[in-house]
Amino acid sequence: MTRIDDVARLAGVSTATVSRALRGLPTVSAATRRRVLAAAEQLQYAVSPSASRLAGGRTGTVAVVVPRITRWFFGVVVEAVEDFLHQAGYDLLLHNLGGREQTRQRVLRTTNLHKRVDGIMLVATPLRAPELAFLGALELPGVTVSSGTSVPGWPCVRIDDVAAARTATRHLLDLGHRRIAHISGDPDDELAFTTHLDRRRGYREALRAAGVRPDPSLDIESRFDVDGGSRATEELLRRGDPPTAIFAACDEMAMGALTALRDAGLRVPDDVSVVGIDDHALSGVLGLTTIAQSATDQGLLGVKILLGALSGRPVDPLCAGAADGPVILPTRLVVRESTAPPRAH
Repeated sequence: MTRIDDVARLAGVSTATVSRALRGLPTVSAATRRRVLAAAEQLQYAVSPSASRLAGGRTGTVAVVVPRITRWFFGVVVEAVEDFLHQAGYDLLLHNLGGREQTRQRVLRTTNLHKRVDGIMLVATPLRAPELAFLGALELPGVTVSSGTSVPGWPCVRIDDVAAARTATRHLLDLGHRRIAHISGDPDDELAFTTHLDRRRGYREALRAAGVRPDPSLDIESRFDVDGGSRATEELLRRGDPPTAIFAACDEMAMGALTALRDAGLRVPDDVSVVGIDDHALSGVLGLTTIAQSATDQGLLGVKILLGALSGRPVDPLCAGAADGPVILPTRLVVRESTAPPRAH
C-alpha cells in the first residue's frame, strides 16, 4: 500500500509538505503543489486524514467556543468557520457553553484541549481570571471574534460597537426624535455578555452630542433575545410617557420590541420607531431598520488569522495587521420601514 513517505520521495519534498499540499493549505507554492498532486496520482495514493495530520505533528482540528449556538450571530459565525476549515482540510470541534456553568468549567478550565486541537477560536465569550490562566498555559494559537473577549497575545476580530450604537441613535436623532429609549443587555445574564456596555456608551454619546440629556427611565436592561426585548418594551410602556423611538442593542431584542408595541396597539413607525444592530436574517422581512454587521466576515477573518498562525504566514492580506491590535470590520446603517420622523401632536 502506498504511503505518504512514498509520495514525498517521488515529489522530492518532506512528508509535511505533502500533507499541506494535499490539504490545500496556502503555505505550499503552486509548483510544489502540482508536483505533489502528480506524484500522488501516479502512485494512486489515497489520502489518510490521520496520516496527513500526524506528518505535521498536528491534530487537524480547531476548537470553536460559543456562548449559545442557537443565537443568530453565533450560528452564522460557526457556519462560516466550518465551511472554511473543511476546505482547508481541518475539522471543527464545537463547544457550546449554553449558559451551563459545568460545561464552561469543563471547556475553559479542565478539558485537554492541547491534546485535541491545533488552535482555538473564542466567540463573544468573556473570560474569568482562572480561564485566562488556563488558556495561556495551553500555549496554543488562538483568536477571538466579537467584542468582550480578550486574551493576551491573541488577535481579535470585531466591529466598533460604540460607533455602531452612535450611528443607530444618531439616525433617530436626525429624524427628529428626542425621547429615545434604549434596551440594553442584562449584566446578570447567564451568558455574561459585555457587548451591550459599549452599545450603551455609544447611545449616550450620541444623545449628549445632540444636546439631549440621557434619561435613566428610558434606559432598561433585559436579556439579549426576542423575549428580553419584548419584556423591556412592556416595562417602558408601563412607566408612562412612552418614548417616540427605541434603540435596541441587537436585532433580536428589536424584534421583541416590535411584538410588544403591536400587542399594545401601537403602530411602528407611526407611534414608535425602532432600530437595532445586526441585520439579522429576518430583519429585512420585518422591515427593521438596523446597523448591519457581517457575522460571516468576522468568522472568516478570524479563522484565516488562526490558520495563518498555524502555517506561519497570513492567509488573507487583512490578517497581516492582526498582531498590532483588533481588526475592526465595518458596519453600515440599513434604513427600512421601522423608523420615521416622530408624529406631530
